[in-house]
Parts: sequence; structure tokens; C-alpha cells
Amino acid sequence: MSDKKKLIVGIGGASGVIYAIRLLEVLRASTDVETHLVMSKTARMNINIETDMSVADVEALADEVHNIAQVGASIASGSFKTHGMIVAACSMKNLSAIVHSHADDLLTRAADVALKERRRLVLMPRETPLHAGHCKLMMEANQLGAIVAPPMPAMYTKPQSLDDIVNHTVGRVLDLFEFETGLVDRWQGPGSNGT
Repeated sequence: MSDKKKLIVGIGGASGVIYAIRLLEVLRASTDVETHLVMSKTARMNINIETDMSVADVEALADEVHNIAQVGASIASGSFKTHGMIVAACSMKNLSAIVHSHADDLLTRAADVALKERRRLVLMPRETPLHAGHCKLMMEANQLGAIVAPPMPAMYTKPQSLDDIVNHTVGRVLDLFEFETGLVDRWQGPGSNGT
């Protein structure tokens, strides 16, 4: 039996697949984390639109890849113990399905399992601007126990590139699982970080 922490990475249908890809890259380097990947059909499309990677390249970053239609997969059961789940980027459709327990595919079922088992579920909604319905869904997700972590850049780090922004956000999300990545330029107060 593996002593590795199992973490589910769901890639939803929103723009921003780079966040999930970077999560997988960072976790791939860890010897004590086993990643389980599930992607929506739109996520597969967005990989080709937003990156120079193929779907196969992204799948190769995970320890185990699950077909979104396989609702009988290991991650669909609460008896399969995991450390939690991250949905990056989380579309409003994914968010709505999770909030309303409409678990009609493996991504939303795995998120539902995380909630019912009181495991950490981090949702990274990627939409702007937001209407009242979006805000209500995020509030309801939080009330259910999910952590809503929109990928908003921290400017106090004075990022020099898109990579700086993505890495800091990914590091902060992995902080929520107590995974130290070395990616976070931690605030030390005024006068630090060159300010």
C-alpha cells in the first residue's frame, strides 16, 4: 500500500488550463503525492487552444488519468481515500453542477465526494466579470465546505512574467493542502519584496 497522499486534479471547461498543468508539473516533482487527473471535454479543447502541449502531454504529468465518463472510477467513491481535490480552472457550469450535486460526470462526482467526505475541495473559478448568479454559486460552494480560490494575481510580488503569476497562484493553492513548493514569494511586511 502506498503512503503517498492522493490528490485529484480536475480540469474544468474554463479558460486557464495552465493552472492545472502547472499544478501537475509541480506535483510530479514530489515523491509523496499521487495525482489523479480528470478532464472535461472542453478542457481537452482548451489545452490545444491555450498551450503548445497536447492532451497526451498533460495526461503524462499525472500518475493516473480517469475518463470523465467513467463514473465508476476509484475517485467516484468515498472509500477511496484522498487528500482532496482541486478544480482548475473551474467553469461556471462545473461550479453550478458541484453546488447543486448534479454529479453526472466523474469530475463533478469526485468533487461531490470530496464535499460529502469533508475533504478539502479547492475550486478555481475563471470568469470575469461576474453576475449575481456566479457570486451566489461561489457563496453556496463556500457554505458547502469548498474553498473558492479564483486565480487572481498578487501584485506585491512584482511579477515579471506570466510564469511568475501562475507559479505564485499555484503555490498558494497548494499551501491550502500544506504542500510546500517554494513557489510563493511570501509577504514579510512593508519594505520586503523590494517595496
